[in-house]
Amino acid sequence: MDTIYALSTGPSVAGIAVIRISGPGAWQVGSHFGFAMPKPRQAALRQLREPASGEQLDEGLVLAFRAPHSFTGEDLVELHVHGSRAVVRSVVQVLSAQPGFRPADPGEFTRRAFVNGKMDLLDVEALGDVLQAETRAQARLADSNRTWLRDRIAKWRDALVELRGLTEALIDFADEDDVLRTFDSNLQQSILDLRQSLLEAAAPARAAEIIRDGYRVALLGPPNAGKSSLLNALARRDVAITSEIAGTTRDVLEVNLDLGGLSVVLIDTAGLRETEDRLEQEGISRTRRAAGSSDLRLWLRPADEPPQEHDLRESAELLVVTKADLIDSSTKQTEGLAVSTITGQGLDTLIGELGSRARGAAWMGLGEVALVHERQRQALLEAGIALGEAAGFGTDSLEMRAEALRRASVALDRLVGRIEPDHVLDVVFKRFCIGK
Repeated sequence: MDTIYALSTGPSVAGIAVIRISGPGAWQVGSHFGFAMPKPRQAALRQLREPASGEQLDEGLVLAFRAPHSFTGEDLVELHVHGSRAVVRSVVQVLSAQPGFRPADPGEFTRRAFVNGKMDLLDVEALGDVLQAETRAQARLADSNRTWLRDRIAKWRDALVELRGLTEALIDFADEDDVLRTFDSNLQQSILDLRQSLLEAAAPARAAEIIRDGYRVALLGPPNAGKSSLLNALARRDVAITSEIAGTTRDVLEVNLDLGGLSVVLIDTAGLRETEDRLEQEGISRTRRAAGSSDLRLWLRPADEPPQEHDLRESAELLVVTKADLIDSSTKQTEGLAVSTITGQGLDTLIGELGSRARGAAWMGLGEVALVHERQRQALLEAGIALGEAAGFGTDSLEMRAEALRRASVALDRLVGRIEPDHVLDVVFKRFCIGK
């Protein structure tokens, strides 16, 4: 097996850079840089020297772990050096010159931890979610989903073991009809109850998707309604081009905001009107698709223009009156939320409303922690299908029922990675960065 190495911290200039080495050659790293290895799990200051010339490359902390007591389950060494590109490059060049050493692939440290039994697939997916989390809610969901699902799986597997044992016992009494009739009815009902529990857990949960992927808010309205200006104001930077020329926005633009720990995705869309311009027509088509896939639709109406009838306005949940600075101070606002990107009027109120709706859609709709990965949902669905088949076999087909229950057990084992095809594992670990 190769010894792998990678820069585990960011590639930009920083105070400290952590270079991680794992594999059979990790414990010889000290000899390559001319220092004595510290005791396991004890950090020590060491000078790193160039092997051929003895020139000092850097001075830093060395932290070593003996197998199997490491993240990967292998001998693992971390070099904490200064974070300049020159130092990192010099250290990596020495490692690359060693026989059996090679750069790690994305996620390879974590994959070795999985292969060596240090993590199961739920841990791996949760770690990947935490690494990609941009909000507190996303990080919280990743950890709570793992804990909740692992507890559920343990209970489901215990129930399945009991059902399989009872089925095998009934096979031994195949010639005794009285015994079969007495126990089989309750056994079939237990199988159906377990199946229902699995299918309920596998039901798609939009609330979990909102936390993971963001609460999607589409900005809709006629040309020059102030959609792009509002997007820029809420994002506090110039994301979209603004112009008095109608039809400037031809494509769908998305911006992520962190509102109270939740991700809110603002979607700027093309102005809705009749047009012969083919590019603008395509932009309007994309607007309709964006509106259909959004969790909330805002209809923007300029304060200096009369209301416009439109089918997407009818589907919008919130009316926003833009360019409120053009409204006469003596004119009373009768509908919608008035905002102005010039004076800032109403922007805080709108942000508060978006955050409130996002929290309501996420936490109120979530209830218990829901599945956040399609792989997990598919495994539960497969187990549920197998249980449905098992319940359909009568006392004259107990062997077939036992086989169906076995397939349900296999599907549950796939949830934690006890049984998982390599191509599925490749997809899971593909999300990880190099060095993790």
